[in-house]
Amino acid sequence: QVQLVESGGGLVQPGGSLRLSCAASGNIVRINAMGWYRQAPGKERELVAAISSGGSTNYADSVKGRFTISRDNAKNTVYLQMNSLKPEDTAVYYCNADIVHFSGTIYIRSRNDYWGQGTQVTVSS
Repeated sequence: QVQLVESGGGLVQPGGSLRLSCAASGNIVRINAMGWYRQAPGKERELVAAISSGGSTNYADSVKGRFTISRDNAKNTVYLQMNSLKPEDTAVYYCNADIVHFSGTIYIRSRNDYWGQGTQVTVSS
């Protein structure tokens, strides 16, 4: 019905940059907030950044000044520009979205039901 697909992860040296993308597809009527989460080995999943439909943003303290979240509403896509990467940024990054879609018979709004497959970001020398 609705799919989220992340891309852009990879191996990068400390201080390097990566740009992650997450595209939503399906019978989408509206996307409200979108966000990026990450989960490192041995740690709980944490919110990295979020952006509302109006463009308001929120960042984890650990990434402020280094990461920038943005979105292209026409493409149903959210981006995460990651600069000055550190080894502690190593994790699987997932996107999440608050989506209203049409099931075929009814409109449905879901916040936590839609997640991408994740993309691995590894920061290492």
